[in-house]
Amino acid sequence: MPQSEVRVAAAEVLAGPFRPLETAGPLLIWVIVLGFVFLECAFLIGLFLPGDSLLLTAGVVLAAKGSDHQAWWLAVAATVVAIVGNQVGYRLGRHAGTKVLARQGGRILNRRNLLRASTMMHRHGFWAVVAARWIPWIRTLAPMLAGAAHMNARRYFVASSIGALAWVPTLVLLGYYGAGLLHRVPWLLHAFALVMVVLFVAGTGWGLFRYRQELGRPVEPATVPAPTLPAHDA
Repeated sequence: MPQSEVRVAAAEVLAGPFRPLETAGPLLIWVIVLGFVFLECAFLIGLFLPGDSLLLTAGVVLAAKGSDHQAWWLAVAATVVAIVGNQVGYRLGRHAGTKVLARQGGRILNRRNLLRASTMMHRHGFWAVVAARWIPWIRTLAPMLAGAAHMNARRYFVASSIGALAWVPTLVLLGYYGAGLLHRVPWLLHAFALVMVVLFVAGTGWGLFRYRQELGRPVEPATVPAPTLPAHDA
């Protein structure tokens, strides 16, 4: 599909509720995307951020601005940041364990979700880290649980890298090239814009509100032990 057709389609999407983003330069887009990706992969706040919708939106915005190579370079940079963020989460888990990952009465940071993530790590080890990229709430917990379980650092790095390579470029480039497909089905333009606004703008605001609520709850006294990993991952 011609680059010009991709840009025209993306511009039509931005003409509606994306209008405020139209003035954002590539540098600002990079700062927002890389910042969100790092936070989502490294710290607990990532449980409440709409990282998937942001990566999709970034691809559409860059297509509209005619940044032919920016989407590809952003995909590469965000992949590296996702790997680095996971390494930070891994180190935090290795030093702090699981004691702060569950809160009394928490809807996301609770004992049940932590046990589900621990079970996934226990059963699948290496592949749980790879697959966690596509499961939003596990994406943030997996690095900390792997660190708490003292997963082999080299195997963790490889698993985290594979997951990042499959996750980040797929979503950024899907947003970039998907804009051209929306041009062929006009009614999807408004639907796509609405979904992006709801998932990203409202999702971010609601997520930050929920994050403050969850962290305001007391830590769960009955801590969940670090998962035991398959022998080849320990």
